[in-house]
Amino acid sequence: MTARAHEPIDFGRLATWMDARGLGSGAIEHVTPLSGGTQNVLLRFSRGGLSYVLRRPPIALRPNSNETMRREARLLGALASSPVLHPRLVAMCDETDVLGATFYLMEPVEGFNAVTGLPSPHRDSAAARRRMGFALVEGIEALHRVDYRAVGLEGFGNPDGYLARQVGRWNAQLEGYKQYESWPGRIGISGIDEVSDWLSAHLPSASTPGIVHGDYQFANVMYRRDKPELAAIVDWELASIGDPLVDLGWIVATWRDSGGPELPVLRVDPWDGFPRAEELVEHYARFSTRDLRNLEWYVVLACFRLGILLEGTYARACAGEAPAETGHLLHQTTLALFERALLRVRKRRAH
Repeated sequence: MTARAHEPIDFGRLATWMDARGLGSGAIEHVTPLSGGTQNVLLRFSRGGLSYVLRRPPIALRPNSNETMRREARLLGALASSPVLHPRLVAMCDETDVLGATFYLMEPVEGFNAVTGLPSPHRDSAAARRRMGFALVEGIEALHRVDYRAVGLEGFGNPDGYLARQVGRWNAQLEGYKQYESWPGRIGISGIDEVSDWLSAHLPSASTPGIVHGDYQFANVMYRRDKPELAAIVDWELASIGDPLVDLGWIVATWRDSGGPELPVLRVDPWDGFPRAEELVEHYARFSTRDLRNLEWYVVLACFRLGILLEGTYARACAGEAPAETGHLLHQTTLALFERALLRVRKRRAH
């Protein structure tokens, strides 16, 4: 497949920019779009015998799109000498005059995404799938051990009051969806006020600040094809500095069979062999010194945050700005997440 198949990316300009940085020579070839969890452009290509992955914002830029790319590239660069499995940053273009937006190049990751299907030997072995679950936890715990100041991420986020800001920040995000015509609004999400009020009333003391991925689940990691180990953590656009237990809560909130209705998305099959959510938490505790006594709060927060995030696509779909089928699917996921959150809130109240 040639570069011409991927307009409006100007590969001539990209090649000139790469020339100036000594990144290969000759034509850009074998351009292949890669699937991702966002609307960002993600392309793999080869040049001069080497392979690269280009990541840039969607063609229809959002207000913070360029800054998001800058932040992602900064984070990947900071993790270069850490034990965290991640795509290696090759180069960042901070200007918008080359491709119409900021972008960066990274090394390709050889592996697979579990939500797109399990290859052999993973699909053939319950023991391999059990190891996949524990590897997922080990990957994020390694990130949580990184000293963000030591790797140059001071100022990447504001950890002071991080947890206290969460409910208000995501409620404000939900209010912003009112701009989309025909979106039914907050009333269309059963239990949202009860969950919001419970989170505000039961705010725990924050854990030691660290790097937070912000959307850590199966869709945002790649596994090695030869064995059930992580190849890399990907999709860092929600990363910040805050309370890392948010990521552990996110794993439990999206985990199959972790309580409440099953989620219509993020499904991995076959599922037998994967650890129970409680086993994942126990495994994290073997490596981490963080206090996990209030983990239920983080799980409820994850349901709340992710549900509101997904509702944005539904709101855009209501206005004809996103595919209706996708919007409906994600709205059903939002409803399921809030059912999961309510189940945990009411169970806590019962005790």
